Amino acid sequence: QVQLVESGGGLVQAGGSLRLSCAASGLTFNRYAMGWFRQAPGKEREFVSAIVGSAVNTNYAESVKGRFTISRDNGRNTVYLQMNSLKPEDTAVYYCAADAVNWGTSAKSYRFWGQGTQVTVTS
Repeated sequence: QVQLVESGGGLVQAGGSLRLSCAASGLTFNRYAMGWFRQAPGKEREFVSAIVGSAVNTNYAESVKGRFTISRDNGRNTVYLQMNSLKPEDTAVYYCAADAVNWGTSAKSYRFWGQGTQVTVTS
């Protein structure tokens, strides 16, 4: 049974930083692309970033480029999202997702999902 467990969310002031983690189990981690998505109240879930299994390729939403960095540790079955220079508009529930085939920007591309972690950025 595949499980994805996010952690690291919290309350931070604008300009601050957080690092999210997503620990995966029940899958051959290095064969899966991992993605981060977020969903703010009343809005659709949106793509944030993704990384392929080998970590050679990454992708970012324009809104987070230069501020967020995705990485993974295949030895620890964990993917990270380092978030710097946070803005109030980054406030959302952040989800990690996994898929063995796709690593696109659509949530429909990912088969497995975590439960999410809340990130709140105050002005």
